Amino acid sequence: MRAIELSPTLIIGSGLVGASVGCALTAAGIAVHVTDLVPAHVAVAASRGAGTTDPVAPGDVRLVVVAVPPDRLSDVVASALKTYPHATVTDVGSVKGTVINDLRARRASGLKRYCGGHPMAGSHLAGPVAARADLFVDRTWVVAPHDTAAAATVLDVQELARLCGARIVTLGPAHHDEAVAQVSHLPHLMSALTGGVLNEVPASHLKLAGQGLRDVTRISTGDPGLWRQIISANADAVREQLVEVQAALGRLIDILDDPDRTDADLEDFLEWGRQGTRLIPGKHGTPAREFAQVTIEIPDAPGALARLFADIGEAGFNVEDVSIEHDAEREVGWLAVQVTEAKASELEQTMEAAGWTVRH
Repeated sequence: MRAIELSPTLIIGSGLVGASVGCALTAAGIAVHVTDLVPAHVAVAASRGAGTTDPVAPGDVRLVVVAVPPDRLSDVVASALKTYPHATVTDVGSVKGTVINDLRARRASGLKRYCGGHPMAGSHLAGPVAARADLFVDRTWVVAPHDTAAAATVLDVQELARLCGARIVTLGPAHHDEAVAQVSHLPHLMSALTGGVLNEVPASHLKLAGQGLRDVTRISTGDPGLWRQIISANADAVREQLVEVQAALGRLIDILDDPDRTDADLEDFLEWGRQGTRLIPGKHGTPAREFAQVTIEIPDAPGALARLFADIGEAGFNVEDVSIEHDAEREVGWLAVQVTEAKASELEQTMEAAGWTVRH
């Protein structure tokens, strides 16, 4: 019943997330209209199945999804509340407290029809060309109602997330911003810090870099302009996390500076880090599990990776995760396969029997 009530929906902004929302709603049978300041982006989004570019009467719009950069969120949400008088208005921005605070400061009308949202999903690709209907399936979608949002408004935003296939988590705006500072914004800055100090590392030293360095610095390759907006909008919560990191770094330096330190002092610090990592939920939100890693050499030849995956699959092993490291000196790669500890030895033997080289 509620799915019908969301028609027609208007998507303002046709980037990856906005266009993907349009694709998901269209697939669910919702009438979707897409608009953007860049006509070419709208055309691409429509071609990907995100909806139609046809105009829609403002009085008919049932739901507005604002999917614009953080610096423009408050302006566009305020405008949408005024322009579409019968619509629930939500957004898909990374920060929620700044938006509602700005809207209240400007005395925006219709705030009971606004409820923020934040789908925790994305891609290494950008723009509407990468849009897909399943982007949010089994991913967390935070619904962040403020204290004067109408109950019907919150239900509409929850229905939006449900139609997109997401898992719904409800948090207040300030609570949301604290959480994303801890699990998203701080990790990005730590990755940027690690990448930044590499500017002073000699090229000959960088040749020693392995997959660990690539893993740590990968997320720092995100658009600096977009991340400047995100971090600035959540500066207070992010600063609190950086102060905690500063204290932890001070503790580590004190350990290294202490002439009387024992091996246990440093090991305890490292174990503290490992314990925190173990708290991160596993696949599909299940408790984290310990896995063993089997690393297999892949020749740099067409079809080699496909053959390796085929051999693993035919042997009946359930792979939990994979990553690929490229050898800096030789024309080979290394596929790191994570399996349960009980299956690691068996996988090594099976792969070697099939002619693959396993790194021990």
